[in-house]
Amino acid sequence: MQLYSSESESDESQYWVDWFLGLKGNEFFCEVDEDFIQDRFNLTGLSQEVPQYSHAIDLILDVLDPDLSEEIQDEVEASARHLYGLIHARYILTAQGLYKMLEKFKKCDFGHCPRVLCNGQPMLPVGLSDIPHTKSVKLYCARCEDVYTPKSQRHASIDGAYFGTSFPHMLFQVYPELAVPKSHERYIPRIFGFKVHAYSGIYRKQDNYKEKQKKRLQGDSADSKEENAVT
Repeated sequence: MQLYSSESESDESQYWVDWFLGLKGNEFFCEVDEDFIQDRFNLTGLSQEVPQYSHAIDLILDVLDPDLSEEIQDEVEASARHLYGLIHARYILTAQGLYKMLEKFKKCDFGHCPRVLCNGQPMLPVGLSDIPHTKSVKLYCARCEDVYTPKSQRHASIDGAYFGTSFPHMLFQVYPELAVPKSHERYIPRIFGFKVHAYSGIYRKQDNYKEKQKKRLQGDSADSKEENAVT
């Protein structure tokens, strides 16, 4: 029996995870440790979200019964892909998973920010929702703090829930040395060297708003310190 897609000519000699990670478009994923998958505590709640859950787990771990009926082979294959994605979202928030994604980030496996003024800042995958089948994966730039759609359609079609909404921010919390200065540089429209008045007003309002937010946050921080001192 051959459950794997015909995209690979050597499916029968490959482990399922290796085959899955080798598919075009799956470059954003890292390899989830088998021990993590085998610990059922890490998979709590997923059995209700994935059809053919038991068979999907067996396929991922390469222990699937070879006599599985052909009627459900396609469903098991689709479920295994979906299940791996959901497990992946949990794994990349662990110490091991963060480290593996850090290595991919250092190699710019996720691409560079398309914004010219971010000067090629490497990006990280992020979901706009933790609910599957809601939003496709986006790429987050820590310099301009904005998100972008991946250039490749293969990447753009990946479910954002397979990376989750917390991953890139967790990575920068665990590895603060990765923090980059925020981009305050902004393109200013000009006509014969003079700023376009309408845009100048908009940018001025944006700058004033940012300054107010900064002062408010500083004020809240100071109040919190005073409360702690009193207690």
